[in-house]
Amino acid sequence: MLYVGDLMSTGLFTLKKTDSLRAARSLMQLARIRHIPIVDAKGDFQGLLTHRDILSATISRFADVDEAVQNEIDSGIPVGEIMRTDVVRVHPDTLLRDAAELLLHHKYGCLPVTDGDRLVGIVTEADFLKLTISLLDAVEHP
Repeated sequence: MLYVGDLMSTGLFTLKKTDSLRAARSLMQLARIRHIPIVDAKGDFQGLLTHRDILSATISRFADVDEAVQNEIDSGIPVGEIMRTDVVRVHPDTLLRDAAELLLHHKYGCLPVTDGDRLVGIVTEADFLKLTISLLDAVEHP
C-alpha cells in the first residue's frame, strides 16, 4: 500500500495570514508554485491560497492599471482576506488512492497534509503525474 506520506512534498513555502498579496504573488512566481499553505506561528494549518485566488483578487488588465499601482494595492491586502479556509485536508496515513480520488472527483489541485492541525506536507496533481511517469517507466522498462 502507498500512503500520502510516501508521496507528499515536505519542503514547503508557506505564508502567514498577515503577509501581503504582493508577497504571495512574488513567492508563486519565484518558486513556480500554484498553492501556498497559510500557517500560524506554530505551523498549524490556517488555510490555502491558490493561483486562482490571486487572479480573482487582481484588478483586470482591462482596467488600465499599471504594474506599480497593482503592486501598491497588493501590498495592502493580507492573504488572510482572500485565502480559502474550507479546505479538505488529508493525514500522511491516508491511502494514496483515496487522495487521488479526492483530487480527481472534486477537481482540487492539491491537498494539504496535516497531523492534527500541524501542516506536515502537501500533495499535488504534479506529484501524481510524477508518480505516473515513474510507474510507466517501470512497466515499459522492467
